[in-house]
Amino acid sequence: MAQQELLIHTVRTLDQSGIEYMITGSIVTSLQGEPRSTHDIDVVVKISAGNVPQLLGAFPPPKYYVDEDTVREAIRLRGSFNVIDTEEGDKVDFWMLDDEAFDRSRFSRRYREKLFGVEMSVSSPEDTILAKLRWSRLSGGSERHVRDVLGVYEVQSPQLDQGYLDEWAQRLDVIDLLDQVRQQAFGE
Repeated sequence: MAQQELLIHTVRTLDQSGIEYMITGSIVTSLQGEPRSTHDIDVVVKISAGNVPQLLGAFPPPKYYVDEDTVREAIRLRGSFNVIDTEEGDKVDFWMLDDEAFDRSRFSRRYREKLFGVEMSVSSPEDTILAKLRWSRLSGGSERHVRDVLGVYEVQSPQLDQGYLDEWAQRLDVIDLLDQVRQQAFGE
């Protein structure tokens, strides 16, 4: 329950602050595919230095740990930072929106979905699949990411924009992984 509360607190903070965001990662693969447990919440954010005081104020110590210098550096370098719930051990990984074409595309395609009774911005199923395939490739072939993708693909298959998947899988050099998922899912 603590992770759900942290997710809801994070989403409400971002919405109230007017910070554009998109929930990604295992939270979304569980929503769109097969549920699995995770201890982190991944959020892509479009944030500026002017948002830092409000963000830090929403996650005060001692309940939360967040380093202001790390937040400011992440904004400057378009990197990442995290907020840790010191009582429960759960964390939120904030990833700055990159200027890369795929990141811009997937951020523009996010949509609102209700989760745990709260409406929030989440990655589209196609972009969840593509991002997980890219992370699998970058991490040396993570089976966990491929299992997540397979779950999303099987559940979302009738609604997926296959043309979009093919285009970006080619551009991200993960078309071979996407083809493997398709073969595992339905013998395509």
